[in-house]
Amino acid sequence: MVARAARATDLADLDGAVSDCFACPRLVDWREEVARVRRAAFRDQKYWGRPVPGFGVPDARIGILGLAPAAHGGNRTGRIFTGDRSGDVLFAALHRAGLANQPTSVAAADDGLALWHTRIFAAVRCAPPDNKPTPAERDTCAPWLHREVALIRPTLRVVVALGAFAWAAWWPTLQQVYGVRPPSPRPSFGHGAHWSGTAVPQVLGCYHVSQQNTFTGRLTPAMLDDVFVRARELAGLD
Repeated sequence: MVARAARATDLADLDGAVSDCFACPRLVDWREEVARVRRAAFRDQKYWGRPVPGFGVPDARIGILGLAPAAHGGNRTGRIFTGDRSGDVLFAALHRAGLANQPTSVAAADDGLALWHTRIFAAVRCAPPDNKPTPAERDTCAPWLHREVALIRPTLRVVVALGAFAWAAWWPTLQQVYGVRPPSPRPSFGHGAHWSGTAVPQVLGCYHVSQQNTFTGRLTPAMLDDVFVRARELAGLD
């Protein structure tokens, strides 16, 4: 898989390779089982049931790093944060921030969604059981992340890490893509956490847009707006 990722010459090439990955047996079994069984509300739909590639523009100044696709969201629709409540919250915020042309992300094929200055990708590209990928699965999947960042490196200025898992997944990217030793000790994750280095993207922490956080008020729309206002500033868009 490392070699396949390294051979990708552009994002379209990378997306195709990601979609054909079978590296993690547990994740392959789960994503395919979910696609076969399906949720009752979507029983008439054909699920994607494969790894989910990134989404957004090739000259992104802002990267959004998530955890993994949702079983009945990205694993169903084939686009990250699409067709679930987390995506509803995220894309509404991106629209308010002037980073998306519309506030909804419903279906990958024909919903008209476009991002501006932004690309979204995940630390793990397959839907995991209970939304909990293992560190080993994160590390196996890392070459896809590293190559995606390498391809948008010329313009990338800031990365928003959604949750502690994504925050932890980012640091090896500094070594693999930028040849920069990750900070030691690692910066602590928190909502609004900010790290900056030399000649590498700045990093912002944001609570994940999961229902567990948004339904309980741990993450509010105003808190999310603050993060993306800051990301725009750090990316030089304001």
